[in-house]
Amino acid sequence: MTQTPSPITWVPNDRARTITDSQAVAENFPPGVFDQTRAFHEQIPGYKVSPLRSLSHLADMLGIGGIWVKDESVRLNLNSFKVLGGSFAIYQFIKRQLGLENEDLSYEQLVSDETGARLGDLTFATATDGNHGRGVAWAAKQLNCKAVIYVHKDTSVARIQAIESYGATVHIVDGTYDDAVRRAGEEADANGWQVISDTSWEGYTDIPRWVMQGYTTMLSETQEELAGQGIVKPTHVFVQAGVGALAAAVTGFYASRFGADRPTHVVVEPATADCLYQSARIADGYPHDVEGDLQTIMAGLACGEPSPIAWGVLWDCVDAFVAAPDYVAAKGMRVYGVPLAGDPFVVSGESGAVTLGALTFIANNPAFSDLKDYLGLGPDSQVLLINSEGNTDPDYFRRVVWEGANSVPIEYRKAMSGV
Repeated sequence: MTQTPSPITWVPNDRARTITDSQAVAENFPPGVFDQTRAFHEQIPGYKVSPLRSLSHLADMLGIGGIWVKDESVRLNLNSFKVLGGSFAIYQFIKRQLGLENEDLSYEQLVSDETGARLGDLTFATATDGNHGRGVAWAAKQLNCKAVIYVHKDTSVARIQAIESYGATVHIVDGTYDDAVRRAGEEADANGWQVISDTSWEGYTDIPRWVMQGYTTMLSETQEELAGQGIVKPTHVFVQAGVGALAAAVTGFYASRFGADRPTHVVVEPATADCLYQSARIADGYPHDVEGDLQTIMAGLACGEPSPIAWGVLWDCVDAFVAAPDYVAAKGMRVYGVPLAGDPFVVSGESGAVTLGALTFIANNPAFSDLKDYLGLGPDSQVLLINSEGNTDPDYFRRVVWEGANSVPIEYRKAMSGV
């Protein structure tokens, strides 16, 4: 008889609570970079601050002071935060190509015919589970450049078509996301293309670092939005992870801004693609890969190989690493989509919703009271979540929200009193 997977498997990272100044944070998020990324993104036509939504009634039900959701499903009409990283990395790459690393380059100059003539025929390549590739394809189109995007064999048709809608060429790789990363690198080398990846490897760190820096625009916005509510900073941040770039951007931002007084950070991954959780469990300070087919409904998090530069930040700054099965993400999608009376409706895809699902189990299920106590989660807590994507796979979204796919096992429904 197959045992029902627990909704929460976790490992503490006690060493993070001993580190006040992280060298990894300092290297990846130097002074001034948050202002630089924000200034660049504000110039993009159609830029708007994405909303910070309050789930105050759900917070009351869970016995938490507040739940705040940074809703990236509406970012530049691209259904995901990913464009922030890809666009900033391409911007920095072009500045380097033009010998303007220490100078300002406006968005208008960036997309001008003059800049295009100086750059020549450029092609950008990347691997993706969907959202990053869509962001790179969008950015390439603004520059009148080509984009070649590699996806793994289980990528949905809807996500592939969304990438192609921006004029990119999409290649399907018979393997996992990590296999697609390798194929993109090999073919880029062979054809003289430039890889714009959100994961790093030996000899390739600048661009993934710029990607992580680009993501911090949404945290700068969040801090302004929280200030408008009289909140200096969240007490807790739950953030999802694939290779770890988003998680490192979030933790790095708060560690840089607040040092030892940073929020408590929790990283949540799919149980079938838990490379960061396993790296923390091994606890030798190095990132470790996980093998297998990495099957999960959380397509954007289906990664078996951590980004080394992201791992350095997470190892220094994350308090707990959590692995969760698919039904936790599906529960989060339904809680967002059918909110308590008075709470806002949020459209969240599988990868965007797993942190809310995990939070509901941790806050309300006595089986996880040890983790709740370790995190200090209670009535004074102000929890920040990142809804990293909207409805990027409509067919599967309907299966979860309409038909109840990946429902919570009955034994865990009984334990979830009130939710």
